[in-house]
Amino acid sequence: MDNTISEVLSFVEENDVKFIRLTFCDLFGVHKNISIMPGELQRAFTSGVHFEQGMVDGYKEAEDPLFLVPDAGTVSILPWRPSQGRVIRFFCDVRHADGTPYEGCARSILKREISRAAQFGLSCRIGTECEFYLFKNDENGEPTMEPHDHAGYADIAPLDRGENVRREICLALEEMGFNPETSHHEAGPGQNEVDFHCSDALSAADNLLAFRAAVKAIANKNGLFASFMPKPFPDFSGSGMHINFSLTRGGKNIIHACDGMHDATSESFIEGVLTHIDEITAFFNPLTNSYSRFGAFDAPRRVGWSKRCNDSQLIRVPLALGDQARIELRSPDACCNPYLAFALLIEAGLEGVEKGMPLRPPVDGNEPDTDEADHLPDTLDEALEKALSSELVRRVIPERTLESYYAAKQRECAACAAGNAQAFEHSHYFPFY
Repeated sequence: MDNTISEVLSFVEENDVKFIRLTFCDLFGVHKNISIMPGELQRAFTSGVHFEQGMVDGYKEAEDPLFLVPDAGTVSILPWRPSQGRVIRFFCDVRHADGTPYEGCARSILKREISRAAQFGLSCRIGTECEFYLFKNDENGEPTMEPHDHAGYADIAPLDRGENVRREICLALEEMGFNPETSHHEAGPGQNEVDFHCSDALSAADNLLAFRAAVKAIANKNGLFASFMPKPFPDFSGSGMHINFSLTRGGKNIIHACDGMHDATSESFIEGVLTHIDEITAFFNPLTNSYSRFGAFDAPRRVGWSKRCNDSQLIRVPLALGDQARIELRSPDACCNPYLAFALLIEAGLEGVEKGMPLRPPVDGNEPDTDEADHLPDTLDEALEKALSSELVRRVIPERTLESYYAAKQRECAACAAGNAQAFEHSHYFPFY
């Protein structure tokens, strides 16, 4: 919703708000917040709230103080917190003392890409399909690797023990002003999925941060642990985050799927994504564990597109009409920094549009996945090298930010390779993602 600062201040006073969370994320998309009292909110809007930037990845390189400035349009009550003395939350931009955006602020990077798309007369709308596992906690409240249930795809209670948790998540998100579309049990034991309606790209990125926080908070409230780790079990399906996106021009969706029409702009956008996917995969799939998911249990490995339900393809154009027509990118996982991921997605597509790239033929049959076919990177290390040498990535992500990301992820790759990969990923990723 679009709010003025005065409207928000009135909302705080009228709704017994006692605690305000200023939300942002670090370079890797990890949720962060600083809490203030209502009397500090006016100052936060006008001059921002300082935070210890040296303690947060992505902001350590700044040479002058940085400030969190809340976006008045993102105010939301946290429904799982007490109804008396309410807690609300804002998403924030990171800025310098003079009010200019910090170049490494991922939210500001996405805003720049949205503005760049507008120069082409285009707007990109995004909706995500997020999968996650629910695990039991031990007697000390620590997460175990024992799944919450042993149900399968679209099962119901009592096999599906997660339906009440999903219900609570969806109702909480609705109360927060988001639009969950569908939810169901996924194929793995204890695995669940919640899908969102498409929204503008910035709201979609904000929504993903809010969604991950809500899932973890509500799971914990129910004595469970929620994990978005891409591949917690080698023998069961991984957790992905399919990105559904559409392109609008003049408020009209220009993606055509069922009506026999073809729009050259949307086709070039798709080709731009296919052409540059290997360069941006390190930001869509940021963990060493992410690459164990590719090529198994319906997760894509080959680079191509299809009009049909072809699980081997990276991009699908589902059979839908009107506002429901969309493009589905199937490789990302929910452990990404959504602002950087969506910014790179838009830039890749826009390069296709700018160069008028013709869309390659679809792969609509069940052709075998051969070594000759184009494939996604096999490892995070390979994906990082492609990102570092990418002109497209360097246009979107500032030099110091890219170097920090590369160095940190290289350390993860080295640590994973130096010992037992499964043990490293369980200790380094499972508790935090």
